[in-house]
Amino acid sequence: MAKAHEYRFCFGPWNISEGSDPYGPPTRPPATFDWKLSQLKKLGFDAMMFHDDDAVPDIDQKSDQQIGKEAKALKKRLDDEGIAAEMVAPRLWFSPMTIDGAYTSNDPKCRQYAIERSLRSIDIANILGTDILVLWLAREGTYIREAKDGRRSVEWLIEAFDAMLEHDKNIHLAIEPKPNEPMDHAYLPTIGHALAIAQLTRDPERVGCLIESAHAVLAGLDPADEIDFACAFGKLWSLHLNDQNGLKYDQDRPFGCTNLRSAFDQVRALERNGYGRNGEYVCFDVHPFRTTRVEHWLDHLVNSRRTFLKLLEKARRFDEKTAHKLIVDRHYQALDQMVIEHLLGK
Repeated sequence: MAKAHEYRFCFGPWNISEGSDPYGPPTRPPATFDWKLSQLKKLGFDAMMFHDDDAVPDIDQKSDQQIGKEAKALKKRLDDEGIAAEMVAPRLWFSPMTIDGAYTSNDPKCRQYAIERSLRSIDIANILGTDILVLWLAREGTYIREAKDGRRSVEWLIEAFDAMLEHDKNIHLAIEPKPNEPMDHAYLPTIGHALAIAQLTRDPERVGCLIESAHAVLAGLDPADEIDFACAFGKLWSLHLNDQNGLKYDQDRPFGCTNLRSAFDQVRALERNGYGRNGEYVCFDVHPFRTTRVEHWLDHLVNSRRTFLKLLEKARRFDEKTAHKLIVDRHYQALDQMVIEHLLGK
């Protein structure tokens, strides 16, 4: 068995949120980016995820020269604090140009805007020192099936991905699937869809995926199985661990807070696949409960990391020999109870 390795952890500025929802106002005041960045190392994290406009605010109003200058200034700050940039993602879903989709908009001007902004995001990623561009295809779908041609939309996605791959020979595209919300139905709802479309691009080796626990649950899938599936292709390049209470809106609950056994299985899947040995980070895409007070604002991040580490210890102490014997004997009832008692502890 390979020697156990240390995991490195990550979160994004959006994970320290104000508690707003579609039905009410924020419950906490905004926190500055500087404050969020200053908390990262204190909490035991090693890297930060960035949307393009986290790194360079108001990106659409700035020239390429301004974007480069601000990205370089951020890179210096990160280096001074000993913080890595885990990834960059174009935040296309906030723009009025992407109301009807970004890469799959019926308006060619909007599609071109989405591609050009994505290329700028790649330039930012280069400056920040990461080769991962995450693509959450938030509005790549439709509310009205007749409004878009599904096959043509796939072709438009491939055109966009090819433009990014051509723009930079080192960038890796990590597609983050989600089956719904904000769209009624998304074009690439699962890891299988993401890895399938990769094969149609100009460089399939540089198109992989990011798995988010809650998104897998929303698709009616098991997150641990999705991890194993992506790792079978060698294409799990990033990870958003969280939790989800059923098939509803995306909740981004703290890791393990709803389904501890599922969280355990996810950690075991990461362990057996050697996730992290090639520099990958464990990222927590979690949000505080809306009722959380300001003084407890960071607990969801601390707790998610703490739960992961405790489950990692459980995974590494799990009696694999006994489990294997039960599997050979097809004594799954005993295996089931063995897992339950292992999680319950003594």
